[in-house]
Amino acid sequence: MSQNQIDILQRALHREKLARKQAEKILESKSLELFKISEELKDVNNKLTSLLDEKTIQLQGVFENINDAYIVIDIRGNVVKMNDTAVHLFGYNIKEAPINVKSLVYKEDYKYAINSFKKLLSNGSFLNYTARIFTKKKQIKWVHINASVIYNKQKKPIAAQGIIRDITKAKFSANLIEKQKKALEKSNNELQEYAHIVSHDLKSPLRSIDSLVNWIKEDNKEKFDVDTLKNFKLIEATLEKMEQLISDILDYSSIDSTNRTQQIDLQKLVLDLQKTLFIPTNISIKIHNKLPTIKGDKTKFQQLFQNLIVNAIKFNDKEKGFIEIDFLEKQRYYQFSVRDNGIGIDEKYHQSIFKIFHSLDAKKGSSGIGLSIVKKIITLFNGDIWVKSKLGEETTFFFTLKKQ
Repeated sequence: MSQNQIDILQRALHREKLARKQAEKILESKSLELFKISEELKDVNNKLTSLLDEKTIQLQGVFENINDAYIVIDIRGNVVKMNDTAVHLFGYNIKEAPINVKSLVYKEDYKYAINSFKKLLSNGSFLNYTARIFTKKKQIKWVHINASVIYNKQKKPIAAQGIIRDITKAKFSANLIEKQKKALEKSNNELQEYAHIVSHDLKSPLRSIDSLVNWIKEDNKEKFDVDTLKNFKLIEATLEKMEQLISDILDYSSIDSTNRTQQIDLQKLVLDLQKTLFIPTNISIKIHNKLPTIKGDKTKFQQLFQNLIVNAIKFNDKEKGFIEIDFLEKQRYYQFSVRDNGIGIDEKYHQSIFKIFHSLDAKKGSSGIGLSIVKKIITLFNGDIWVKSKLGEETTFFFTLKKQ
């Protein structure tokens, strides 16, 4: 081998050594970097494991201390976990003996429960499931359940978990309220029927007395003096007032919670009332803003506006009287007003005028029931009524009707 060849080989070997040293440095640097990353990952993993253990303990504490029962069951319905509330509710403890949810289901609800469990597995969860359960002490309880399916890594259902609330007292209260409601409706219907019968029985003798008085007057009209004829007129007026009082009482007793709800055009309703009511020529009625169409009972709204309008007419002493009807639309309700320029109402009577049989002026032939009817109707529709007045000048009744 020539010297030239030896030199070439030595140079190549030198380059190889340099390359190897450089590679070793790079490898050493990368190994150190990987070691640091490995240590960091190990530290993060330890922290995550610690955090997971902490969260598991926290969740365990939550499930053990929530007010509702919590259980976990496998696909076959065997209870594999339950908190203390569940133990108290059902009376069973899986630490003492195994339990399957089938033994908890009330017999009459069994088919419903099985179908619901199938839907749970199919849909993955359900909300607001309500049924009866049978406790270890043979008690029947109503429960409300929200449940979800637990899946493994392959997305296969392996268990189900549920939050269960005892609603027995609430269910009992709801049933009791429904029974009381039906009993009250029956009682109201019977009372209304009785009121109609009493009204008829009271009006019949009044009409008989009125007829007898007229016959006596006709048969003896030439024999009676002026004072006697005046007394007969007083008797007739009293009989008329008594009959009106009976009618007003019947109207008042007929206002109950039974509503025939429909859309009512109040503008048309009030305009129709103006055609049927007797309105003296010296009194004008004006509607400032077109009244709304709202849900309610037409008959009751007729009674409401009719009583306010008639009341305004009856107590107007002005040569040129007026009645102004208006309304404002609020966010949750309508506010109405009926204003007149009549005799006004003293402020000390602003509350008492809505009480039954309270009339400020008996001479006007008022039974004192009209405003009581108005108040009762407005209360029935969750509204309010109040009055503002200047004695001798004007009166405005304000009332609200809740939007539905």
